[in-house]
Amino acid sequence: MSKIAFIGLGMMGAPMAHLLHQAGHSLTVKDANPAVVAQFLSEHAGATAASSDEQIASNDFIITMLPSSSIVDVVVGPLLPHLRSGTTIIEMSSADPMQTRELAAKVNATGAALIDAPVSGGVKKAVDGSLAIMVGGEEANVKACLPVLESMGWNITHVGRVASGHALKALNNYVSAAALIATAEAIHAGKAFGIDPITIVDVIQASTGRNNTTENKAKQYMLNGAFNSGFSLALQAKDVGIAAALGEAMQVNMELGKHVAALTSEASESLGPKADHTELYRYVQTD
Repeated sequence: MSKIAFIGLGMMGAPMAHLLHQAGHSLTVKDANPAVVAQFLSEHAGATAASSDEQIASNDFIITMLPSSSIVDVVVGPLLPHLRSGTTIIEMSSADPMQTRELAAKVNATGAALIDAPVSGGVKKAVDGSLAIMVGGEEANVKACLPVLESMGWNITHVGRVASGHALKALNNYVSAAALIATAEAIHAGKAFGIDPITIVDVIQASTGRNNTTENKAKQYMLNGAFNSGFSLALQAKDVGIAAALGEAMQVNMELGKHVAALTSEASESLGPKADHTELYRYVQTD
């Protein structure tokens, strides 16, 4: 089993760290909230709290599961002087691929390695260990990390060089957001015409318009007004913005991407930082 430092015990990070502990890895944890760390340690015998940057850097693997690239840079920066050959950072956040490339270069200069391995599937799949994981990095580094990644996900795909995982994750979340918005608009239009919203969702789900929203979100979180999927609108807006910026950087015209980025950003600002991304359903109704 490996020595792993896990940084970021949020709604996704905590169940992922739990699975690593359950698999028998030696686990050190860190979070900005000391109460979260204390709660995790009380439930996971043998896990320890990170005591210093040097101690974190001494692990075989350092996993970061954080809200943004900027926060990742702040957390990883102090580790750089202590990193050594044989240590691999597994950056699992939804991050900006351009910033990931820059960070990877800094990590490589220390003799350590970095791969990016963002996930998809939400809290439910983080809990049951069935996440899809998109991995970017050198083949040898990715192969060395597979036993760790396999504790957290089933569908693990090496998609290309370092930062490719983060690029594809942002593009995936853009496609997902576009489908959610289209589904929400279709439900509102059909309802206004006199069709029952449940019927609308069921028919789209059985037809060519089927998507992740009709399958996993519309009835579960939107039509019932729950809006508690566990993935924030602010994070979705960030990811879609990254996708749109990537298209611009690659000189690819993403007109729909720009529109979805603008709409999710406006909705996040209007509904506030605690809004769930499924609340786009009620936002497009009043927009």
